[in-house]
Amino acid sequence: QFIGMIALSIILFSGGMDTKYSEIKPVAVPGIILATLGVMLTALLTGGLIYCISGILTGVPSLTFTESLLLASVMSSTDSASVFSILRSRGLRPLLELESGSNDPMAYMLTILLIQIIQSGDMSFSQAALMLLQQFAVGAVAGYLLGRLALHVINRLNIDNEALYPILLVACVFFIFAFTDLCKGNGYLAVYLAGLVIGNRKMLHKKSIVTFFDGFAWLFQLIMFLALGLLVNPKELLPVAGIGLLVGGAMILLTRPLSVWLCLLPFRKMSGKAKIYVSWVGLRGAVPIIFATYPLIAGINNANLIFNIVFFITIMSLVIQGTTVGYMAGKLRMV
Repeated sequence: QFIGMIALSIILFSGGMDTKYSEIKPVAVPGIILATLGVMLTALLTGGLIYCISGILTGVPSLTFTESLLLASVMSSTDSASVFSILRSRGLRPLLELESGSNDPMAYMLTILLIQIIQSGDMSFSQAALMLLQQFAVGAVAGYLLGRLALHVINRLNIDNEALYPILLVACVFFIFAFTDLCKGNGYLAVYLAGLVIGNRKMLHKKSIVTFFDGFAWLFQLIMFLALGLLVNPKELLPVAGIGLLVGGAMILLTRPLSVWLCLLPFRKMSGKAKIYVSWVGLRGAVPIIFATYPLIAGINNANLIFNIVFFITIMSLVIQGTTVGYMAGKLRMV
């Protein structure tokens, strides 16, 4: 989990640095709606489906509604690492990168919230809403302010060795995540926004720093997938293959498309083909697997089952959706 947190911080920050204001400005509203309401709708729809089928399938214990929502919430965000590395089509890239880069905080908050509800046995709606609001507000403010502060420090410090500037910025990234987390905000949101702030302003040795972070992000993707792969026993995936195929198929063909269409309903200028493509690029990746470690560490009932289902569905999503991103773009004329 610790390796995953570090890796995700670097990947989100690097993704933020590569995202240009001019590109995301026209798609900011639909992107934010998909990253917040879209994640909640996906979690709710998928959670209801899991609750209905978990008791029916043989070999799979019956999950409570809260446990079903927890499993769905863990998988509710699209994976920034996968989308940033796989997506190459230009048309809807800014919208999809904005969504994947900014929807991890909502999935993280829903995961933590549901773990607390399961552990405490009860939590009022007002308490849950307040926690979500606090995480978002503190994360957004800290990300912007600390991003500006990091930029000021880098531009004002006179370091003889140019190679030390990227290392200084790595230290700033970890500080932003940790400080925001200590202030009860969302560290993932903070580092993504900080990357957005820093990447869209003038900075000393910017070209070499951006190149360094691009390579660094790729390195951490490899480390993250390797570390997560070590946690899985292939024999344990066979018993969850049935529910994994059903839930994974439903997320690809039903719950993700339905939540996307509902969220993008007000945006009538967006074509039906564009909405289908946005629905298809709902890649699951390492992020859901990292979030699946939280129930394990918290000692939640059926946490091992949740972890194995999440891993199975992630592999399924990357194999089916990840390998057909270019193909679907061509078919829908979205290149």
